[in-house]
Amino acid sequence: MSRLLVLAMALMLSACGLSPLYSGGSHGVAGQMLGTIEVPAIPGKAGWLMRDALTRRFGAVPQGETRYRLDVELDDQITGLGVRRDDAVTRERRILRARYKLIELATDKVILDATSGSDAGIDVISSEYATVAAENSALERLSDTVADQIVARLAQFAASQAPTHSGAQ
Repeated sequence: MSRLLVLAMALMLSACGLSPLYSGGSHGVAGQMLGTIEVPAIPGKAGWLMRDALTRRFGAVPQGETRYRLDVELDDQITGLGVRRDDAVTRERRILRARYKLIELATDKVILDATSGSDAGIDVISSEYATVAAENSALERLSDTVADQIVARLAQFAASQAPTHSGAQ
């Protein structure tokens, strides 16, 4: 009975028109677009980490002729949250937000303008070195998280721009 239910669910799912975002691997619509995006330098340490994270993800796809430029503006903030009686901060929140624009180089037209972001909590302890290390580690993780969000949004955009084939799959 449960096998029949699983089979019926699988058939219904395939009939609804959903398809994997990265279908076709590097030869699919998303893979082809990601391989043609350049990321110019982004100012600051957070910018270097973000550009590195993005180029690593784009580099996983064979590079084609550059057709797009991804301009990224970052907002990196650390805010103290927990405060003791002696006014010492005991907890911080690091927030990394990215506003990015995908620009088609042939027309110099912005074809996608979006934002992504994430935050991380940091315990502030008596060792300043450990706190700075935790802040840096949080920035590295946030850069990877936001880069993943950007790549997923770009892949989704590429798939939405692809011509649909009615009747054939």
